Amino acid sequence: MNSFAARAGSAVKAFAEASSDLLIQPTLRLGVTGLARSGKTVFTTALIHHLVEAHALPAFAPAHEGRLRRARLVPQPDDDLPRFPFEEHVAALTEDRLWPRSTDRISQFRLAIEYERKGGWRSGPGTLMLDVVDYPGEWLLDLALIDQSYTAWSRATLSGTRRSGRAAMAAPWLDTLKGLDPKAPLDEMVAERASTAFKTYLAALRAGPEAVATTPPGRFLMPGDLAGSPALTFAPLDNLTDPLDPGSLAGLMERRFEAYKAKVVEPFFRNHFQRVDRQIVLVDVLAAVDAGPAALAELEEALDSVLLSFRIGRNTLLSRLFAPRAERILFAATKADHLHQTSHDRLDALLRLLVSRAMRRTEAAGARVGTVALASVRATRETTIHDGAEILRAVSGTPEAGESVGDETFDGLSEAAIFPGELPDRPEAVLEGAVPPGSLRFPRFRPPLIRPDALGRPGHMPQIRLDRAMQFLLGDKLG
Repeated sequence: MNSFAARAGSAVKAFAEASSDLLIQPTLRLGVTGLARSGKTVFTTALIHHLVEAHALPAFAPAHEGRLRRARLVPQPDDDLPRFPFEEHVAALTEDRLWPRSTDRISQFRLAIEYERKGGWRSGPGTLMLDVVDYPGEWLLDLALIDQSYTAWSRATLSGTRRSGRAAMAAPWLDTLKGLDPKAPLDEMVAERASTAFKTYLAALRAGPEAVATTPPGRFLMPGDLAGSPALTFAPLDNLTDPLDPGSLAGLMERRFEAYKAKVVEPFFRNHFQRVDRQIVLVDVLAAVDAGPAALAELEEALDSVLLSFRIGRNTLLSRLFAPRAERILFAATKADHLHQTSHDRLDALLRLLVSRAMRRTEAAGARVGTVALASVRATRETTIHDGAEILRAVSGTPEAGESVGDETFDGLSEAAIFPGELPDRPEAVLEGAVPPGSLRFPRFRPPLIRPDALGRPGHMPQIRLDRAMQFLLGDKLG
């Protein structure tokens, strides 16, 4: 009954929003997500900055054609969500030359975009309300838990420890697990120790060479105001046999697993996720390439899981009113500025290969799926290095203090020209091990130096194909 009431309430909310969109004020809800360190915060900040400052964006038709009149910040529609700290992030990028802090919770921002329609019977001025919703991609992976039992999740999680490169990271947690009897009487302290050991394993996965760990629950490492709550104090157990005794340790874990789904996962899906009209999923493909084929396989699985979570397809009038779908999804390989432009198409081709299976399924449902290699804020410029008779295509920028390449460690002040390596022409070769782990050079660069113009207005943030992403996600709504 609770689930039915929640779904009914969600349908009423969707109906109200769609009615307002169709009859009163056109609104587009854009979801921005990606796994850890993929550049979500930078993308959202750069997107808003370019719209507000009306910068030249050649591949974004409304801007290129001079039809964007202005974009202004207005109060967001959902008062229960934190506001995306746009001003703070712009200051970090432009004044301090520091990358903004990473996304660890959901936030929202609303822009009123005033523009001139392109022509036809509806020519003239128009306004689009753009709601940008920024949230961690790890939360998306939790949606797969909704239809999964505690026993099935425990078995799948334990099976995942047998993947290449995970044995050492999982060993301390598995040692703790060996001393636990699922049929023993429930014990709060035992449950807390088991949960702590499991969270330590998840943290090791996040920090490990794969860096794209897909093991839920996503909130275990981003608890926010749920830190220490029983809904986040459980762990998988071994040797489970259904049905589980409610008075046993396994019964306690199962109850908290179900509470996590009911109190954390389902409200996120109902109140935020299923209301998204367009979605961009940011992906740090280069980190996975440098970690090796196992990390790429993990990334492919994660992207497929992400796309399975979406309610996708072409909207009809009825679906728009009662069960809205995401009509466009863009996968973006970030940090393209770490490579010379001659490898950008190869990076895009590799990303397209990783999501090809999911793209076919999505397009069959009537949705549009795209890929792009971009840098939301470009931190480098292209150059060449002469190595004897050989000329290497390189990038030049200011590496952050403490970053190193070979025997050289950088001070965070001096520029350096770095040959990052090249991606092979054939994307399948990367999955076959053509790029040995650790062979690429990707130091973390500081944001570029951005000076105000002669009138004191904020300088232009350099970017690579951010305008192309904006065209795919927004262009048709500003036509």
